[in-house]
Amino acid sequence: MVVGRQIPDEIQVQSIERDQGTQKVACIVEYDGTNFCGFQRQLHQRTVQSELEQVLGRITQKACSVVGAGRTDSGVHAKAQVIHFHTHWKRHWLELRRAMNALLPEDVSVQKVIPVGEEFHARYSAVSRLYRYVIFNSEVRSPFTARFAHQIAPHLDIQMMNRASECLIGSHDYASFGQSPTGGHTVREVYGACWWRQGDWVFFDIEANAFLRQMVRSLVGTLLLVGSGKWSAAEISRVLDAKDRGMAGPTAPGRGLFLEKVCYRVPWQDID
Repeated sequence: MVVGRQIPDEIQVQSIERDQGTQKVACIVEYDGTNFCGFQRQLHQRTVQSELEQVLGRITQKACSVVGAGRTDSGVHAKAQVIHFHTHWKRHWLELRRAMNALLPEDVSVQKVIPVGEEFHARYSAVSRLYRYVIFNSEVRSPFTARFAHQIAPHLDIQMMNRASECLIGSHDYASFGQSPTGGHTVREVYGACWWRQGDWVFFDIEANAFLRQMVRSLVGTLLLVGSGKWSAAEISRVLDAKDRGMAGPTAPGRGLFLEKVCYRVPWQDID
């Protein structure tokens, strides 16, 4: 399903010579989105971007602007959000990671710090994003799933949900399932969309070049109508063609959604 290059897991230690100017740096960031009003900076609201910028400002004693690969909504989590920023940091990048993690709150952590070229952009250089939605498909609730999964009691028909998801593959106008963050066009290209089950756990993986605001959660909420037998699989195609937000089903809650991966075609130089 992945069409680009994921940030490699293997890390090679290298010596990087830096001049007296700034260096563009990328980071892989994890966060529990439960207590955040999304990733993007908002006035008087707690966001992931704001937390990162405040910590970098404290460490470097300079104002720092962070750019993220995806603008996750309120309550949405990330296992591999990618950010970039410029810094005058002159010490080893391991020390920057340690310093950031020492000051960041418990619900955010920096997994990798990677110096990149000026041509790299966390958002615009990305060729795809992979999101995963997690459902706890059980009649009995569990206190251990409340923050990271959406509970559904009726047994879900995964085969029918996959059949309904087939029409999503390819380039389509997804106006029925979301809004453009910038007010632009609503056409997106979906590379893969698949439901799968492990016991009481049901997962939905979807990869696309980009996503509309609340697109994945709207798709999940609508496809759940198919899985629970309330809609036929053919209804999804009809809603997609309508380009009408009012035709879709309810929006699934943010707590079950994870930004799993951001892929790039450009090579990465990993430092640890």
